[in-house]
Amino acid sequence: MPFLLALCLLWLQFPAATAQENAGLERQLSLPEAIGLARQQSPAVRTAVNRFRNRYWQFRTFRSNYLPQLSLVGTLPNFNRSIIPVTQQDGSQEFREVSQSVVNTNLQLSQNIGLTGGEIFLGSGLRRIDNFAPVTSSSYSANPFYIGIRQRLFRFNELQWDRKIEPLRYEESRREYQEFVEKVSFDVTRLYFNALLAQIQLEIAEKNAANNDTLYKVAEGRFNLGKIAENELLQLELAVMNARQNLAQSELQLESGLLTLRVQLGFTDNVPIRLVVPDRIPQFSVSRDSALSYARRNRSQVVGFERELLQAKAEVARARGETGLNADLQANFGLTQQAERIPELYVSPQNQQFVALTFQIPLVDWGRTRSRTKTAQANQELVEANVQQDRITFEQEVYLQVKQFEVLRRQMEVARKADEVGEKRYEISKNRYQIGKIGITDLTIAQQEKDQAKLAYAQALRDFWLAYYNLRFLTLYDFENNQGLASEDALNVLER
Repeated sequence: MPFLLALCLLWLQFPAATAQENAGLERQLSLPEAIGLARQQSPAVRTAVNRFRNRYWQFRTFRSNYLPQLSLVGTLPNFNRSIIPVTQQDGSQEFREVSQSVVNTNLQLSQNIGLTGGEIFLGSGLRRIDNFAPVTSSSYSANPFYIGIRQRLFRFNELQWDRKIEPLRYEESRREYQEFVEKVSFDVTRLYFNALLAQIQLEIAEKNAANNDTLYKVAEGRFNLGKIAENELLQLELAVMNARQNLAQSELQLESGLLTLRVQLGFTDNVPIRLVVPDRIPQFSVSRDSALSYARRNRSQVVGFERELLQAKAEVARARGETGLNADLQANFGLTQQAERIPELYVSPQNQQFVALTFQIPLVDWGRTRSRTKTAQANQELVEANVQQDRITFEQEVYLQVKQFEVLRRQMEVARKADEVGEKRYEISKNRYQIGKIGITDLTIAQQEKDQAKLAYAQALRDFWLAYYNLRFLTLYDFENNQGLASEDALNVLER
């Protein structure tokens, strides 16, 4: 019993000890680390992986349509007992009781013809019939070998158009996956800076609360000596209370921002996070022409333009092929034989030929053929106009992002310098206030300008990094390392 009691006490103390241990830890998290974690384990990326895998297997299904298909078809058995009309030798019909079982198997190898939309096939078949009434008998028939072709004439060739469209659709989905990953980088950067701004605001609030407490104590001493008026002391006391209120509000904002970031990164522990200010700025230049060239080469939207145009043309071809003259050709050649025993089926087989050409010509359709064709042509013209406008919008977006990126880089440098100046000016003002050289109003102004400059620098950093990852998203190119982004990542996910 003493041993069990000690074990229970140890178990109850374990969570508290763990919490104390976690409280002493702190995870330093930089922006590249956060983006790397999101790319690996965020729920959004897992969704993108599953979507790309789905599209990949759809593409594999499409490719299988152009490969030989081997199939075995049979009936084991087909039993029928009924009274049916039976044609007699003189041509008359009489009702007879039939009781029979039919068993057949057929092994066939077929191959689609993408160029014409037809199908060639060859195979072998075996059939057995067992009669149970009026007398019991068995017989076999076989097609030891046959070869044939089925061909649709003057019709829409779906295989031919799929061969043009489906590879584009797959390439589009591969690039969409990489774009989605870059979009995750952009979203994580936004969440990271939301939390980082809250962290900086908390640091400012903590520092202001400490400074205001110190200044208030100094002011109390000077008030007791009669060197300042009571109004100035009350103003400092109000500043202390406001600073404490801002501190509590900043703590709440930071907790909310970090919670959202944790969910995006897939964190499940309670280890405190300390975000690192990403002030190391990559140095590279981007020309609008090179950015547009990479965007045209890598973006899924460019492939989508070509796919949409081909689909519109395919619909016009479908309207023309399904409303005019339609014909179907089937031709078979093979060997056949019937016997009462299986070995005799393959002795001296006879030739078997089959040719059929069926057609359908619409004579009066009340303008249906013309209206369907004109509708498809109108839709094609609409798609062409939309694609042309989307191309212009696409290029303008890239141009504007390059320009904005350079502007934000310069603004960030100015904000960095303003932050340094604001911090230095506040320290000078605080020291001058403590020795009585300036009043509380000048000190308050210096503190506000210092806080505004620090937040403005953090916001400038946020805008720069968002523009940086948006530029990667629009071009799928890493300008810092001078390499493309859409080459391997999308294919590696298929091996996970």
